[in-house]
Amino acid sequence: MKNIFALALFFPFSLFAQTTTFQWQQVAPGVWKATVGKPEKLTLLGVAEIQPRVEALQKLGTPVFPNELKQSTHELTDGKAYLRFPLHKDEQLYGLGLNFKSVQQRGTIKTLHVDHYGGKDDGRTHAPVPFYVSDRGYGVLINSARYVTVYAGSAVRKDSKSPPEEMNRNTQKNWNAQPYSDAVDELVPAPGTEVYVFAGKNAMEVVQRYNLYCGGGTLPPKWGLGFVHRTPTLFTDQQVLQEVKDFEQKGYPLSIIGLEPGWQSHAYPNSFVWDSTRYPQPKPFLDKLLAKNIRANLWINPYVSSHSPIYKDILPYTASHTVWVGVVPDFNLKPARESFKKHFTAQGVDLGVSGYKVDETDGYDRWLWPDIARFPSGYAAEQVRQTYGLQFQKMTVEWFRARNQRTYGLTRATNAGASAMPYVIYNDYYNHKDFITALCNSSFIGVLWTPEARSSKTAEEWLRRMQAVCFSPMAMLNAWASGIKPWTYPEVAEQVKEVMQLRMQLLPYLYTTFAQYHFEGKPPIRAMNLVEGFADAGTVVAGKFDATDNPYAMAVRKDIKDQFMVGDYLLVAPLFAEEPKRRVILPQGKWYDFYTGKYVGGGETIEVDHSAGLDKIPLFVKDGGIIPMIPATLHSPTKDEVLPLTVRYYGAQPGSFNLYDDDGETFDYEKGNFGWTKLEVKDGKGQQLPTQGREWRYGKVSWEYMTR
Repeated sequence: MKNIFALALFFPFSLFAQTTTFQWQQVAPGVWKATVGKPEKLTLLGVAEIQPRVEALQKLGTPVFPNELKQSTHELTDGKAYLRFPLHKDEQLYGLGLNFKSVQQRGTIKTLHVDHYGGKDDGRTHAPVPFYVSDRGYGVLINSARYVTVYAGSAVRKDSKSPPEEMNRNTQKNWNAQPYSDAVDELVPAPGTEVYVFAGKNAMEVVQRYNLYCGGGTLPPKWGLGFVHRTPTLFTDQQVLQEVKDFEQKGYPLSIIGLEPGWQSHAYPNSFVWDSTRYPQPKPFLDKLLAKNIRANLWINPYVSSHSPIYKDILPYTASHTVWVGVVPDFNLKPARESFKKHFTAQGVDLGVSGYKVDETDGYDRWLWPDIARFPSGYAAEQVRQTYGLQFQKMTVEWFRARNQRTYGLTRATNAGASAMPYVIYNDYYNHKDFITALCNSSFIGVLWTPEARSSKTAEEWLRRMQAVCFSPMAMLNAWASGIKPWTYPEVAEQVKEVMQLRMQLLPYLYTTFAQYHFEGKPPIRAMNLVEGFADAGTVVAGKFDATDNPYAMAVRKDIKDQFMVGDYLLVAPLFAEEPKRRVILPQGKWYDFYTGKYVGGGETIEVDHSAGLDKIPLFVKDGGIIPMIPATLHSPTKDEVLPLTVRYYGAQPGSFNLYDDDGETFDYEKGNFGWTKLEVKDGKGQQLPTQGREWRYGKVSWEYMTR
């Protein structure tokens, strides 16, 4: 017996932790679930209250369980769950949260932790979704509200079935500091967890299944896809109305006005009461905006000031620690949710507020509640932090749903299960290139991201940022601190106006793309690795030796993170300040310039040279591509407005586009009040087929054959 205990001291893991294969149970077409140990009650999908779209999942087919994962194992020891999923030699991985530096994640190590983004892809981010997608046609989700640590093909076990070659750095020039690893290892600091597997023909279908299982992607109101302008924080109602007038007189589109913390009488922490000096009559003010077809979005964070009318009622349902000396509601408790619902319905939704910007739910450890905080629901502070953004989104959506009114807002924190949430992530980080990388990464994890424009050092940078903004899920200028306007830089003011107007013209295409997100699970913004015919496989290239910065000459992967697709047909290749030339990798097939219809190439890398001018963001359309457009408007169309439709067709191949429509404002589409109209080109001639459904809000249809 004494010898056994001695062995346990040296080999406790190998002798006493039982390694077990997963027992998978199919829970939907192409979706399997396994239970490890004793999962905790609070889970990500549980907080999101997902409602899988089973019929849509069935339409994708019924794939078998992925062979690659049949040898997956788990172990329970020290009150934690250890999970292991096999990897093939050349397999590529994507996802694992909203990353800003890289799209491909194989070889990375992350502790997935809701937080602000601090400049490193280490897992601390606004949407640390514990979901990864393989290019071999499967995805793995860990449904835990804990800080999950992931070794995505970076840890090498001595009993590996496919071990790396042992090498000698002294004699072998191709020595690699990071040996090949044949598995994804994950550590869940909990006595158990749920694990989900999603299967598909390719990475895109896996993402579709994940989104559909989480309820389908959000379908924002049409006005949500217009242009958003957030005004300086201490603006008055009259200053806001003047801002609206300036946009209109200068011809710049505007659909949403965002009011920052100064709309309240107290902020940081918050009273959630309109300031009587800046907004003495909020209802007439909001009515004036709505009369111009402009919605109002209010900045909030959840931390309650002692000056708030809900302070006393909510105090028993708040955490042990404060944030900015404001109490932190525990939204796992119904009384806390009901208190917010009652107040914000009266002070916001009933007055005509159309949405919220939910700030400061992500991180900065020095002022958010610490992990030692206690919450009256009994859940750990870590679990609350991982789900707080989700909880707040779910709660606010219900305020609007009760009025049969869609909303579209902003959030700083979210997690798995958020696909159906009408919220777009933003942050205070401000690197333009990294913003585009995040835009690509958002497509793998069921979230939306906006590379908002706040300020710029030069006119060129301002134009480049505004161009990228106009091809994101929310086109937003955030002037809360700078007071900047679209026309601040006169030398590019017209080019900025043109791209904002183009955003409005593309509304039929964009709205249909979001309908695909909702009904089919296809993300509206798509990384190139989700695109059929995109050949780049993430080649590993040798790292350059540097005695200080890279002493081990770490290899890096070729990563396509600066171009993306919007919908099925439109490829976007943003330009960056002081970089007039760039390379664009075109998928297989023929591709055409959006503006001219000229053939540019296919299945190859081309160079775009804009050194002669600053005018346009490079856009390309796939052969057979159909792009429906409306005239440039200053505001998003109302539900009763009928506009002419111009249908652009590119290339020579037969093409089709199923144009979606509904009233653009309510949830009546869930009752079948929507329509799909097929636009197609055969033998060089365009035609509109009868609408399948009830909705068609367009007048005369004109065809433009862009390729001559």
